[in-house]
Amino acid sequence: MNIYLTKKILKDNIDKNVSIKYNLGRNKYEEYEAIIKELYDYVFLVECENNGDKYIKSFSYIDILTNTIKIDY
Repeated sequence: MNIYLTKKILKDNIDKNVSIKYNLGRNKYEEYEAIIKELYDYVFLVECENNGDKYIKSFSYIDILTNTIKIDY
């Protein structure tokens, strides 16, 4: 997988629900149910919801390529 294919897959899934598993290291993970909102040159934004509060998180495309985050579409 390369960065261009990663961007295309994300673009195809804008405004769709995804599950994100973020590797914090040392077998620690954070999981988010999110909606992909916007794509930029180096990062993309997702909207997460926790107990009714919405917030925005950003990730880089490199995070996907290095398996720091895993996205289930």
